[in-house]
Amino acid sequence: MKATRADIERKVQETRAQVDQVNERIAARTGRNLVLAILIGLGLGGVLLVSLIVIKDLFAILALAFVVFTTLELVNALRLTPRKVDPIPNVLAGAAMVVASYIADPVLIWSTLLGGIAVVVVWRLIAQMIEADERTAPEILRDVLVVFLVQVYVPLMASFAVLLTRQEHGEWWTLAFLIVVVSVDVGAYASGLSFGKHPMAPKISPKKTWEGLAGAAIAAQIAGILLAIFMLEVPFWVGMILGALLTVSATFGDLGESLIKRDIGIKDMSSWLPGHGGFLDRIDSMLPSAPLAFALFMIFSPLSSAVH
Repeated sequence: MKATRADIERKVQETRAQVDQVNERIAARTGRNLVLAILIGLGLGGVLLVSLIVIKDLFAILALAFVVFTTLELVNALRLTPRKVDPIPNVLAGAAMVVASYIADPVLIWSTLLGGIAVVVVWRLIAQMIEADERTAPEILRDVLVVFLVQVYVPLMASFAVLLTRQEHGEWWTLAFLIVVVSVDVGAYASGLSFGKHPMAPKISPKKTWEGLAGAAIAAQIAGILLAIFMLEVPFWVGMILGALLTVSATFGDLGESLIKRDIGIKDMSSWLPGHGGFLDRIDSMLPSAPLAFALFMIFSPLSSAVH
């Protein structure tokens, strides 16, 4: 019994050591704890799936939480630069955008965006007058322009996902575009890791390669066609369009966030999501894809009834 127990413990220790070595090699190549990243990704994906399929209104709450954390995360990152950015008004304005998109009134959505930007800009100008730190006019102008970046980049784009989900059968299109975007990320990661040799934008994101983009495009096409036929119930060529356009939007979203991080001088937006970095690191490719998905829904969703 003692010999058997010792043998089992030895094998367990050997297996654990092998797993640790594999994890270390993966982390050295990717810069992340891949196992932890996958577990967190699966957890977030499960919550998202429930919010879309089981309790549709829960998606708006989930989106609100993501917008609040992502906006705060982006603001905190920008504050590492000489720019002056105010967390409280930016977060409140972003949350208001999500609420407006949940109500699904176009006039309210755009008025909330413009009103929110106006409030944040006025807040910054008043704060600047109080601080009186002798900042120049160009510096103050850059502070104001950052407000537009924050509000348009995160709350406005994320609100299109909520607005899409509020439409009749829109939750399926939301789920479809999220699956396609994840397919783009996974395809780019797997293909780039296995075959990547030619950098796509070395000055922005050195690890992104043309081989990775090719893998992303193939994965998106497969996912788009399958989702179009079996979930969205539209012609297969709609899935091809969905896959092609979301490959472009997801790639530009990823590169855009990389450009912002490079400008700030950081690797991740935050460390709030172990293995992923920050919330924006996780949804950077989804944000610009949401308005595009909403537009595709408005154009092609009538084909669903035409097919049947």
